[in-house]
Amino acid sequence: QVQLVESGGGLVQAGGSLRLSCAASGSIFRIDHMGWYRQAPGKQRELVAAITSAGSTNYADSAKARFTISRDNAKNTVYLQMNSLKPEDTAVYYCNGKIRRWYGGDEYDYWGQGTQVTVSS
Repeated sequence: QVQLVESGGGLVQAGGSLRLSCAASGSIFRIDHMGWYRQAPGKQRELVAAITSAGSTNYADSAKARFTISRDNAKNTVYLQMNSLKPEDTAVYYCNGKIRRWYGGDEYDYWGQGTQVTVSS
């Protein structure tokens, strides 16, 4: 089994910062892409930021210049540093990992349970 567990969400005022963490555990051979998605009420889940095992990153336009994604491959952990938060950043944030459980195995998507981020104006 594979588990992704997020932490670090909460309530913050506009202009504040939060750091999200997501640790993957279980039977893991390799994690290729890891990313953060978010889903606001009444909206579809959207990509916020993603990072490859080599460290290449990709950001949604709304996250550029304010959010930074990073990862610790030795710990199978991905982070999202969020600065200059805005009320429109309010959403449930989900961690995603594209994981191979053994050598030569297929890659599958795994998701965390989500962590709530609320930004007050």
